[in-house]
Amino acid sequence: MTDPQNAATDPDTYDVIVLGGGAVGEVAAQFAVANSDRTAAIVENQLLGGECSYWACMPSKALLRPLEVANTARHLDGITVAGGVDATALMNRRDTWVSHYSDSSQRKWASDTGIDVVTGTGRLAGERTVTVETGDGPRTLHARHAVVVATGSTASIPDMFADVAPWTSRDATGVREVPESLIVVGGGVVACEAATWMSALGSTVTMLVRSTLLGSLDDFAGEAVAEALRDAGVEIRLGVDITEARRESVDDAGGATGVPHGGPVTVTVDGQEITAAEILVAAGRHRTVDDIGLDTVGVTDPSQVSAPEGYDGVDWLYSVGDASFGPMLTHWGKYQSRIVGQRIAAIAEGRTPPTVPADPPVPQVVFTDPEVASSGLSEKEARATYDSVTVITKPITAAAGVGLLRDDASGTAQIVVDDATRTLVGATFVGPEAGELIHAATVAIVGKVTVDDLWHAVPSYPTPAEIYLRLLEGYFGY
Repeated sequence: MTDPQNAATDPDTYDVIVLGGGAVGEVAAQFAVANSDRTAAIVENQLLGGECSYWACMPSKALLRPLEVANTARHLDGITVAGGVDATALMNRRDTWVSHYSDSSQRKWASDTGIDVVTGTGRLAGERTVTVETGDGPRTLHARHAVVVATGSTASIPDMFADVAPWTSRDATGVREVPESLIVVGGGVVACEAATWMSALGSTVTMLVRSTLLGSLDDFAGEAVAEALRDAGVEIRLGVDITEARRESVDDAGGATGVPHGGPVTVTVDGQEITAAEILVAAGRHRTVDDIGLDTVGVTDPSQVSAPEGYDGVDWLYSVGDASFGPMLTHWGKYQSRIVGQRIAAIAEGRTPPTVPADPPVPQVVFTDPEVASSGLSEKEARATYDSVTVITKPITAAAGVGLLRDDASGTAQIVVDDATRTLVGATFVGPEAGELIHAATVAIVGKVTVDDLWHAVPSYPTPAEIYLRLLEGYFGY
């Protein structure tokens, strides 16, 4: 390791090194050095900003929001909406939001923040040491205080589909040429959102789902999304068994994203063959931790890690985001990065790290139409966790403010209350702009606010937030 006496002038020694330059890694570096003279380096071999900025959160919402607004306008009396989707304009909007796949602004942010970016593939190589394969050859970095693993995840491709060169989520968000027909394998968030915009862009979409849509959420959420997708022309086959996939010719266009990967694809589903111009496999993601050198520092099981404490027995090594084996959500990874960064800073300054609440709720929004939002526990999870719970369910249009958003508004609102403490432990909303409602529930869960106190949190009329009053009225028996 570098001699500490020379560390201050060694260009390859930093206070903090972050493996992975996605949004989560950027936040970890920022919070570890904020308001100090500490130094940080981010090691990244692709675009700085990562999956969220270029191939997930930002491009998908850039594609979905105009569709939602147009669909809402079509269901408001007094508004005339002419024409349909302008695919070229919609994809141009996506390109604007992903900065035309340039990370120059992200690198300027890093430079302005005082964070160095080392372009290459990084790997742990012993205590507080990272080796980086760069375009100019190998480089060895040393960390005075901490190394943070923020290596993210990649799309999982089951062996059955390996030889057909399927689209992944990157192709779906980065679509350049809309296939005439598309098979979507999966029923999770990526599958449902991609089916929404690909159908709107003109592709005939067939979803092949092993169980149900959005299976981790309350049943009514997946059922509402399935009904809406079917109304939009998407064919959904639930509970299917796929036994074979083949493609007559494969051509990945030199690795280009969002273009056909060859000729038509045929899959065998429950003994029946289905053929489409392209196939999107949305079968989950694989955490990128298998070959990053964890074994060189004594970590044999990458999943034995927590934020903010890090890996057992390695007091300088932390993990955030998908690599931490927590929920694969950007906002959750950023939350972990804030508390890990604060912990690194506190230890470096000889302070006691801030206290972190146990098991804070994980909010999530699915940007389908209708929108789905949840926080905390589902009804099933709550019943398995607590001795007694009360579940209150109401039509989301029980709040006049929701009905005003859209003339044909529909959906469901649900809260789950732990009877012993009379506090909210879960909430799920399905309907127009549900994502804007969920944060209040998250605050209530984190703050352990009782339903008795929530009764005095008066929502404005006529806003969608009035649904909380309707739910509490149900709890109190009104």
